[in-house]
Amino acid sequence: MGADTPDRVVAHREQQRIAGIDGDDGVPGRLLASWQRSEDYGISPETVEPVFTGTDDLGSLFYECGNQVLADLHRTLANEPVSMMLTDADGVVLSRLSGDHGLLKALDDVHLAPGFAYSEREVGTNGLGLALADRAPTLVRAEQHYSQSLCTFTCAAVPVLDPESGRLEGSVNLTTWSRSSSDLLLALARSAASTTTALMLARTTGRSSRPTPRGQVFRVEVPRLEPGSGTLHELSDAWNGAVHRAEVGMAAGGIVAAVGERGSGRATALAQAARHAYPRDRILSAAAPAPSDVQTWLGLWAPELGKSHTAVIVRSVDMLPTWVAERMRDLVLRSRDTATVPFAITAERFADIPPALAGLVHTVVDVAPLRERPEDVLPLAHHVARRVRGRNVDIHPGAGRALRNHDWPGNVAELTAVITRAAGRADSIDIGNLPSEVLAGNTRHLSRIEAFERGEIARVLGAEGQTMAAAARELGMSRATLYRKIAQYGIG
Repeated sequence: MGADTPDRVVAHREQQRIAGIDGDDGVPGRLLASWQRSEDYGISPETVEPVFTGTDDLGSLFYECGNQVLADLHRTLANEPVSMMLTDADGVVLSRLSGDHGLLKALDDVHLAPGFAYSEREVGTNGLGLALADRAPTLVRAEQHYSQSLCTFTCAAVPVLDPESGRLEGSVNLTTWSRSSSDLLLALARSAASTTTALMLARTTGRSSRPTPRGQVFRVEVPRLEPGSGTLHELSDAWNGAVHRAEVGMAAGGIVAAVGERGSGRATALAQAARHAYPRDRILSAAAPAPSDVQTWLGLWAPELGKSHTAVIVRSVDMLPTWVAERMRDLVLRSRDTATVPFAITAERFADIPPALAGLVHTVVDVAPLRERPEDVLPLAHHVARRVRGRNVDIHPGAGRALRNHDWPGNVAELTAVITRAAGRADSIDIGNLPSEVLAGNTRHLSRIEAFERGEIARVLGAEGQTMAAAARELGMSRATLYRKIAQYGIG
């Protein structure tokens, strides 16, 4: 160990040596980094004092599916000394199952119980806390815990990600006595987490999981009048204001964070700001990698940080494991020792940015979702259609109204996909080229079936030369019912 290793970490290493858990050089890097963070957080090495926050997330899809999976596992392991837990993304224990009353009492003594926060920041190195921090399956045995009061347990935990968004939902945690065999504990936790993810996907979409794209580690935009993502200057005040604030922050030499919903254009706003502030620079935009690609990802783009005339944007840093965020922080600080390096990041919320990076941010820019910028919809639609066809594409008035009235839950990314399909199938875009969910307009208060029905009625009525009688026949309803539906759904 180096000379700067903290005393508490040295003490833990000595405890491990005496216990014969690892050789002198056998401390896993992730574990040592977690000990270091625990020291930095000021965690007591003797006892844990987790915070009770209560369980407020018991209505989520993750909780519903995870609890079902753990209940099934509990029936199988009812006579084994194993406690099965579900936690949220902040390490708060949501549920706990075990048939071993002695184990449950011991867990109560250290407050490893529903409602208590067991993140690494709260109690130091532990299985579920490290799994959430690093977003990786984790097994922590006996004296590998930072606090002595946890050394009677062995914990295996696996993070669970939302199968569609990739957002961290929480973890599955299995805890047993340190003296018990733990060889299969991590395998069981992996299986439970995988089953939970599959069940979430099935109940959300009914479709198989789409594999994470591989190979697209980053893209580079070289200096030119219009960046590859396209630049529109005549957009709403909300958008232009966000770009301007980011530009001012970059020009002042600060690190900028753009926050907002996925697909709202966070990285595009930063790229446009960087183009204004540093017109001769190239722009390197790196997306958060899949867990298995982290080392390759760091090796590919990190050497670019600090190069002259290079601005770096790292997207979705709220998806990064803690150790990767810390590595990135060190790289940024090292590169800025000699020069002001244009560097910016994106996340859904500032609170979700890993602390190692949040502390570097000088300027936070909120990027509004597309539903709050309806005046941007048609300019963006024309821009996308022109990029698809290589020329201007007409958007008929009816289609324009439908586009403006839609909620765009997927933001600009959804609009881009809709217009790309429509422009690729017709020389102009009319309502017949738009999907039913877009034609349904504002559907926040409609069920999925009602939204589909509204969209179909709007599509059929919008056909050229359509009569009410013909529309009613095509829709399979009487004219009286059609008139009633038109009034019900507010179809103009």
